[in-house]
Amino acid sequence: MAGSLGPSSSNGIAALVSAGLVYEVIAFACSSPQTAEINIRKREGTLMKWVHLGQGLAGVTILIAAVIDPSHRAAILFGGIFAMAASESFYLHARAAGLANGGPETEQYET
Repeated sequence: MAGSLGPSSSNGIAALVSAGLVYEVIAFACSSPQTAEINIRKREGTLMKWVHLGQGLAGVTILIAAVIDPSHRAAILFGGIFAMAASESFYLHARAAGLANGGPETEQYET
């Protein structure tokens, strides 16, 4: 079943590694969804820019891994795409909740 998501001793590992990569790249590129929600009113533009740049970097890295390891291609793509979609939905929710919430922010700026 090379190249499919069928049972294999290493497809699960490949899917987890691919998903973990997306989460790590997003964490590398920006803060957590919780911090985003709290501080989105002051940092929306830069935060969402870095979320999307991180998604692009993760996508390219996943595609490279899928090309390099064709026997696990389907699992790599599945894990990566799932994690990218989950990350994007978390940050979009954090953005919407933070803009609607209006609660106290954790960052103070002097003007």
